[in-house]
Amino acid sequence: MDFALNEEQEMFRKTIREFAEKEIMPRAQEIDQKGEFPWDIIRKMADLGLMGLPFPEEYGGAGGDAISYAIAVEEIARASGSVAITYSAHISLACSPIYLFGTEEQKRKYLIPMAKGEKIGAFGLTEPGAGSDAAAIKTRAVLDGDEWVINGQKIFITNGSVADVVVIAAVTDPAKGKKGISNFIVEKGTPGFRVGREEDKMGLRGSVTSELIFENCRIPKENLLGKEGEGYKQFLMTLDGGRIGIGAMAVGLGMAALEAAARYAKERVQFGQPIAEFQAIQWMIADMATELEAARLLVLRAAWLKDQGQRFTKEAAMAKLFASEAAVRACYKAIQIHGGYGYTKDYPVERLYRDARLTTIGEGTSEIQRLVIARHILESF
Repeated sequence: MDFALNEEQEMFRKTIREFAEKEIMPRAQEIDQKGEFPWDIIRKMADLGLMGLPFPEEYGGAGGDAISYAIAVEEIARASGSVAITYSAHISLACSPIYLFGTEEQKRKYLIPMAKGEKIGAFGLTEPGAGSDAAAIKTRAVLDGDEWVINGQKIFITNGSVADVVVIAAVTDPAKGKKGISNFIVEKGTPGFRVGREEDKMGLRGSVTSELIFENCRIPKENLLGKEGEGYKQFLMTLDGGRIGIGAMAVGLGMAALEAAARYAKERVQFGQPIAEFQAIQWMIADMATELEAARLLVLRAAWLKDQGQRFTKEAAMAKLFASEAAVRACYKAIQIHGGYGYTKDYPVERLYRDARLTTIGEGTSEIQRLVIARHILESF
């Protein structure tokens, strides 16, 4: 067993960390407070080749592996959760399904500019009546000659209002249940497609979370992604990859909380000594570090399986479940170590706590991850 990153991956982590500390970290608090989408940072990430990191060069990507992608998300999240969720959604949820299921023409038309960072992507699945029960979507797509006519509503869509390209799930044959769902590519500016309300969120306030509305939205017949009726299978595979990204994001947020807590504990003096000298503080830091290291290994394990072309559904669910809950616990302890100061906006730990909370919900709640894991375990007996 080799638990070490190779030389190229180590260099990549160093490069991304330096970029994140220089370009993102100084802006993180401002991005959160103003709730402004960080276009300038996204453009700089595009210049670095990050916006298409795991895709082949022929499609505008950098040809990186899933492990490098997990590294990138972790390091970006360590600096800003808002930037990380924007990045993860663009890669995992928007670009990936086009790469995995798209035609050559679709890849060249949509994936190349998205991978180059010239266009931002989003994925529209969740609806008011279909959250964890993704198969309950009501958005409808009807073929009318050479066009699909789409009607419906999507909510909680990361990157929704800034996306140039949106992959959406819609019902094409209600009689077939899950097998009657298909995915489509919709471009910004298409008549009948508009953005509704923007969510006023607890955390990740520098990312946009939007409502998307489709009213007799007509798209070309060739904008069907893959085959009709394969949408449910497609978005389950898409979410598998996305859970690696969310797991990595959780690790990054947790590590930021750990580092902030350790620094503060060494500086804060009470009862005549730094609070880092007290066993209660040391135990909290030890637990944080241990859980986050275990979380990182789970994330990298899932990414490695993906790179090897092996099935990784269970492992991605485990990584996402454990990492997200470990991150929330780490942020909780970091605030506790900061005491009253941790509850103010003068220190970053309250922002980290708010940001980390979403990782236990997005791309499948912790409860859904447990169902996925249990089903895979029980299938083997």
